[in-house]
Amino acid sequence: MIEQLLPNASQMTDDFVQATIETIVMVSVAMVIAGVIGLLLGIVLLVTGEYGLRPNRVVYWTLDQIVNIGRSIPFIILLAIIMPFTRLLVGTSIGTTAVTVPIVVGTIPFFARQVQNALLEVDPGVVEAAKAMGTSDTGIVFRVYLREGLVSLIRAASFTIINLIGLTAMAGVVGGGGLGSTALQDGYQRGRTDVTFTAMVLILIIVFITQVIGNIAVRIASHGRS
Repeated sequence: MIEQLLPNASQMTDDFVQATIETIVMVSVAMVIAGVIGLLLGIVLLVTGEYGLRPNRVVYWTLDQIVNIGRSIPFIILLAIIMPFTRLLVGTSIGTTAVTVPIVVGTIPFFARQVQNALLEVDPGVVEAAKAMGTSDTGIVFRVYLREGLVSLIRAASFTIINLIGLTAMAGVVGGGGLGSTALQDGYQRGRTDVTFTAMVLILIIVFITQVIGNIAVRIASHGRS
């Protein structure tokens, strides 16, 4: 029955397994790199903001504009713009490794803003109490902002990962590998609707699993604070 409903996809089991692995690898690598840089950038935006621990109008304005511009560039255009940089960095502009570069670049400003907004939700009264107790700025960042804002940060990370999965699918346009490439090149361009459909279902499954893991992490973090 499966062969009748999915005549082409049923013969591409190994290809789908490989594409799924490539998608997971791209998302994982991009999230680790963009997560670390985006977290640091988000913290700097928070600290140097008007009501931050160390307000600095020049630093904040500069980083804020970089984040705004980075979030505004359509990903498909970003792929083309930084292609020379990608080729210089990894030696090629095609394939899973190459497409990870623009995915990271496109995710950093997105996650940085998510981090900033998440940490801004921390109760200012808790921050003021920490200041009154003589806690250093570094201590406030790690013991107050990151600790109190952990649940919001997990939600932001989960949302960012789901966005990343969408970027990997879009990267298939330039032969970036993964399920997006399978859906477009092996499915759509060859008129194999069942292949495109199967790739889409696998992408949705990854998104669903990510959401479930995120929800579990949020519950665990919320329980730990209670």
